[in-house]
Amino acid sequence: MEKVAEATQEQAPTATAEQAAAPTQSGQMQQKKEGSFEETGDMGQFEDLFEESLKTFQAGEIIEGRVVRIDKEHVMVDVGYKSEGRIPVSEFLGENGEVMVSPGDKIEILLEDWDPVDGRLSISYSKALRRQIWQDILKAYENGTPVRGIISSKVKGGLSVQIGEKRAGVKAFLPFSQIDIRPVNDPDGFMGKAVDCLILKCNRKRENIVVSRRALLEKERDEKKRQTLSSLAEGQVIEGVVKNVTDYGVFVDIGGIDGLLHITDISWGRIEHPSKQFKAGDKIKVKVLSYTPENEKVSLGIKQLTEDPWLRVAEKYPVGERVKGKVVSLTDYGAFVELEEGVEGLIHVSEMSWAKRIRHPSQILKVGERVEAVVLKVDPEAKRISLGLKQIEPNPWDLVEERYPVGTVIEGTVKNVTDFGVFIGIEEGIDGLVHVSDLSWSKKINHPGDLYRKGDRIQAVVLNVDKEKERFSLGVKQLQPDPWTTITERFPVGRIVTGKVTNVTDFGVFVELEEGVEGLIHVSEVATGKVKTPMGMFEIGSEVSAKVIHVAPLERRIGLSIKRINEDSERSYFEEYSSATASKRGAATLGSLLQEELAQQGIVRSKSEERRG
Repeated sequence: MEKVAEATQEQAPTATAEQAAAPTQSGQMQQKKEGSFEETGDMGQFEDLFEESLKTFQAGEIIEGRVVRIDKEHVMVDVGYKSEGRIPVSEFLGENGEVMVSPGDKIEILLEDWDPVDGRLSISYSKALRRQIWQDILKAYENGTPVRGIISSKVKGGLSVQIGEKRAGVKAFLPFSQIDIRPVNDPDGFMGKAVDCLILKCNRKRENIVVSRRALLEKERDEKKRQTLSSLAEGQVIEGVVKNVTDYGVFVDIGGIDGLLHITDISWGRIEHPSKQFKAGDKIKVKVLSYTPENEKVSLGIKQLTEDPWLRVAEKYPVGERVKGKVVSLTDYGAFVELEEGVEGLIHVSEMSWAKRIRHPSQILKVGERVEAVVLKVDPEAKRISLGLKQIEPNPWDLVEERYPVGTVIEGTVKNVTDFGVFIGIEEGIDGLVHVSDLSWSKKINHPGDLYRKGDRIQAVVLNVDKEKERFSLGVKQLQPDPWTTITERFPVGRIVTGKVTNVTDFGVFVELEEGVEGLIHVSEVATGKVKTPMGMFEIGSEVSAKVIHVAPLERRIGLSIKRINEDSERSYFEEYSSATASKRGAATLGSLLQEELAQQGIVRSKSEERRG
């Protein structure tokens, strides 16, 4: 440096000593460039060069430089020193590997070290960035302002957040509990995302930073909540963000406070599950249905944004109208059909077919199927519409009365046998019932199954057709004349008849006179003497003779008497023998003869039999 000063003095002898003197600090003056003051005559340029020669550097200082050129491995930066600094090109690479600077760009760099002897510089662009990031972090920590970072990885107990550029960023720790206001089930979903956080702890020496996204969210929520509550009112229509979806509804953030959109208030129509329509993060418009300031409970609704469709169903769906809809549900008792959103009608199982016996709607309908039906009844207040499927087709019962007038003899197959009768198939979907009382005029039938089996072909007479109740009454016994219509001719009062004992009770004896015709010998008509009970006096199946004393065709009753036969016989014998034997034997002998005569006829027992008995 002294040689340079001497040369300067020789070339400019008129210069003062101060101007000619060189700085004593080694390495702090640049070599004089070509062209002296005398040669150029530019005093300003000389001063600039002189100022540059006085420039000093401090290790660890942030200085400004200018990119002069870029090669494969280094970026050359001019910092105003006698030599250029070199920085690895890796410090300038972006996310996709591209170099983020160009020649001529001014950048700030960190001077790590320098050698004034050989002019070597050690500088770093990434460390300058890192120092600036730390300064921003410390400032944010002191002021309580948020910082932005990228979730880079998952670590024990939380997530790693990179603050600043990747090539010079600072790592911060975000605990799982501080990710969100609500527990996070899937922290992996935050990977690669940019998040704003507040700094909870910061230690520069240890490079330890703990951040919280939750604290920032709570702070923002509290501010939003304050603003929302100041203006919240019932009936207000506001926009919110879906926070959570449950089985019973959706929680919506309406500005720092969550409101519940219950499943019943989502739509006038049928909702399978709220998740079918909403997901977390969706922006939706809702109406405030109720608000309780005491507990900050807010109920929301979406369907209330539109008119209740049931207000106009009476006009849109008059009785008798044919309508089309989609089957949305099947139950044991019928099928629900959606006519429009929020309006459903029920097709009862009894209104599905004129002919078929439908046990369950799934026999002819399925969910999702579009059907046509007839409106049978509308009740807007109860929100009910009754529909009919069978009414689309003509009612076969309208023709049954014409085809099968009363008295017609039909033949059909036994479809079913029950305790109360037999069902006979007349035609497709129409069965007739033969009641057990119409199976026989005379036989006592314990169960119709004793006479008929399913699949038997039988004939019957049409007794009645009730189109309204869809009942077809048949009779089998009516194929034959009623034997009771001529009963008085066959069994006139006073005639002595013979029959078999069918039953003996305390009040009398039943005697079958012919098939289906029974008479009753009342206990008072069994014998001339007083009889407490006829049981033990008669055997079932044995024959007995009795006198017809009463006939009631309408009531189907015949009264018989054994006592009357005895009385008539006593009177006849008394008259026959009275004149011939009255003088000889007397009344007592005549009675004995009469008793013997009746015993011979088997009407009563003789005295000898009574003694033996």
